[in-house]
Amino acid sequence: MTNGMSFPRRALDQVHLLEELDRAGASALAIGEEMYCPRLTRRFTETSDQLGIPVLWIRYPMPFVAISRAVAEATLLEQSQRLMRTARIYDVIRRTTTGGGDRSRVAQLIGQELRCPVFICDRLTGRSYHPSSASPPPAVSEAVRRASAEGVITAGGRSFTSSDGADVLVLEVPTHEQALLVVVREGGAALDAILLQHAATVAALELSHLHLALEHERRAGAELMAQLLEGRIQERAALDQLRVFNLEARESVAVSATAADIDQLRDLHVALWRMGIPHVVALRGDIAHGLIPSGENVVPDLMRALGPSGRLGISKPLVTASGAADAAREATWALGTTRNSTERVARYGSVSSWGGLRDVDDARALVEQWLGPLLTHDAQHHSDLVATLSSFLSNGRSWQRTASDLNVHRQTVLYRIHKVEELTNTSVSQTAHLAQFWLALEARSLLGGELAP
Repeated sequence: MTNGMSFPRRALDQVHLLEELDRAGASALAIGEEMYCPRLTRRFTETSDQLGIPVLWIRYPMPFVAISRAVAEATLLEQSQRLMRTARIYDVIRRTTTGGGDRSRVAQLIGQELRCPVFICDRLTGRSYHPSSASPPPAVSEAVRRASAEGVITAGGRSFTSSDGADVLVLEVPTHEQALLVVVREGGAALDAILLQHAATVAALELSHLHLALEHERRAGAELMAQLLEGRIQERAALDQLRVFNLEARESVAVSATAADIDQLRDLHVALWRMGIPHVVALRGDIAHGLIPSGENVVPDLMRALGPSGRLGISKPLVTASGAADAAREATWALGTTRNSTERVARYGSVSSWGGLRDVDDARALVEQWLGPLLTHDAQHHSDLVATLSSFLSNGRSWQRTASDLNVHRQTVLYRIHKVEELTNTSVSQTAHLAQFWLALEARSLLGGELAP
C-alpha cells in the first residue's frame, strides 16, 4: 500500500517496481486515490495484467490500517484451519502407537486428512515400504522410480504425471533416505505445502519408531545366533527361540554374506523384514552370518538386499538347532569359494574348492595339521605367528616388506618365522612346506577365521 508520494513517473521505472513486487511475493498493489501518485502508464497496466498483480485505488478517507485489518481477518480463518489440520496430522502418531509394524497406519490416516491416496514407498522400487501395506498402482510406482532416478527431491516435493495421467507428488521423508511420501492428487485438488511437510515428518516418526523395534529384534536375533555358533544354548531352548523368529531348524539354512557397502550388511535385517523373510542375523567383522528359510525363492530376494557387490554362501539344511555352528562353517566355506569364481552365490557341496579341498572337514584337518600348533601358541602367549606367516607369504618371503607390513623390526620377523619352523617342524626354504602353509591359510580363511577350530 502506498500514498504514491515515492511512486516513479517513468514507464520503465513503474514496470520495474511491479516486477520487484512480484519477485517479493506481493499479492496486490493498493494506491491512495487523489493523493500523490503520478499518472499510471499504459506499460504499467499491461505489466500488471501479465504478472497477475491487481492494482487497487483506495478512496482518500479509507485508512490503510483498516485494509490491513480486513486482510488479516480474512486469512485468520485459513490459518486456524491449517493449525487444526496440522494438529490432526500429528495426532496420527498417538493413534498408531499400537499394532504391528508390517502395515503403515500413518499413510492411511494422512490420506484421510488430505483426502488423497497416500503411500510410503521404497525409493528404488516404488512399492510400499511396509511389507503388508498396499502398494500404489504400477503407473504411480513407475513415477516414483522416475523421481528417484532424476536426483534430489527439493523441499516441498516434486510433481510428476504418471503414465495413466495421475498427478503424483513425491516428498522426501526426513532422516530416512530409502523412503518417500507419495501423494496422488485427484481432480487437481489443492494441497497445502506446509501441511505436506508436516505429513512427511509424521511419516518419518513412524519409520523411526519402526526401525527402533526392528533394531531390538535384530539384537535379540544376533544374541541367539551367537549362542548357536558358540554352543551356549540347549537344543530345546534353541528350537523354542527360533520359533519366536518364525524359523524351524529343519526348514532352515545358514548363510554367510558380504557386500562392498558395509551399511547394506548393517541394514540387512531391515531388508529381510521388508521382504517378509524370517531370519536371525549376526554381523561379525565384514561378514553377516544368519539363519533363513531354506526355500529357493528366498535367495534372489536376499541377493537384491545385498546389492550388486553382494556374495552369498549357503549351507546344507540344518538337521538340529545345535547343528547351526557346523552349518555356519559350511556357509562361510561356500562364501569363500565365490572369491575365486564369477558366481556370486555358492551352496555348500555344489562347488569344489581349489587345492583338492572338498569340504569343511578337509579344510579343518588341513588347518589343524599345519596351523594348529601356531594357533595354540598365539592363544596361549598372545603372539602373532599366524599373522606373521600370512604376511610373509603375501610379501613374497621378503623379510623387509613383511616387517614394514607388520610395522615391526626385521629381526622380529626373523624370530617369529624361526618359531613357526620350530613349532611345526618345517622349513620355509622348502617349497612343499610353503605350499602347505599357503593352502592351510587359505583354508582357514574359507572357514571364516574365528569360526575355525
